[in-house]
Amino acid sequence: MNKNDKSKLPSHKGEVDPKNIKEFLVHEPSELLPFLLKKLPSQSRNNVKRILANRQVAVDGAPITQFDFLLAKEDVVIVSRNAITRKTRSNLPVIFEDEEFIVIDKPSGLLSVASDKIKGRTAYRMLMDYVQQKDRHNRIYVVHRLDEDTSGVLMVAKNEDIRNALQKNWSDIVTSRGYYAIVEGIMEKKEDVLTDYLAENSLNLMYITKNHKLGKECITRYKVVAETKDFSLLDVHLSTGRKNQIRVQLGNIGHYVIGDDKYGEPADPIKRLGLHAYELTLVHPIKKKEYRFVSPMPDEFKAMFFKKKTI
Repeated sequence: MNKNDKSKLPSHKGEVDPKNIKEFLVHEPSELLPFLLKKLPSQSRNNVKRILANRQVAVDGAPITQFDFLLAKEDVVIVSRNAITRKTRSNLPVIFEDEEFIVIDKPSGLLSVASDKIKGRTAYRMLMDYVQQKDRHNRIYVVHRLDEDTSGVLMVAKNEDIRNALQKNWSDIVTSRGYYAIVEGIMEKKEDVLTDYLAENSLNLMYITKNHKLGKECITRYKVVAETKDFSLLDVHLSTGRKNQIRVQLGNIGHYVIGDDKYGEPADPIKRLGLHAYELTLVHPIKKKEYRFVSPMPDEFKAMFFKKKTI
């Protein structure tokens, strides 16, 4: 064996090291083994099977060993030189689960899906591990995302058909998206509707523009729930679903979300982003049944504004 041949991908235990992987985007549905054989032409069939058996393959950060695992369009297949550890999920914060989807209360600091820098600890991976503990052929599909530091209601689908139906009609079937936001300062208007156009720069940061052709319209409604001398607690509802729209729009009027070092330098009194997705209400795209999922206000939010621990 040539020691300089890095394509042999030797096995070592650990998390996925983003500097030590190959990444492949799935463009059409396929079983995992033939997909890998096509993407790794220098590897023999036996070597690819060994890589799978050694737990060196993940889909969106979730380790997979099944040769016949069904890949869906837009999946990201990761091949690591390290074995990817599986962790038992005994305390997954599940809000709701049925045969079609799972809704969890995502904690702050947890990515929804794998990023360029983090491939291991994600909500997607936790949920994939969770469903595969019941049946190794089970899988999940991303429906929408929450920012890493935003906590609250997050939904995934259990099959590709319902994922596609949800995503295709998301803006129509979602009737309410509610957030609690803690911002700096006292709001001059205790209730308002913010309408702007958002664009994205080369650093993947959103900004407000007056160029309607360059940006996409974003509409955010807020109402003050409570105040201290330095901070305001807002009940926020989205009429559009643009990336980072709450953080950018509130910052634009001089009231940055606390802990948001991405778009400003606000105070950080609770050592996390002051944003929590507390409600997701939608109408099932096929059954036409309404579902409402809620997550309670985090204790650290309550402690800033209320003497009691309930609201």
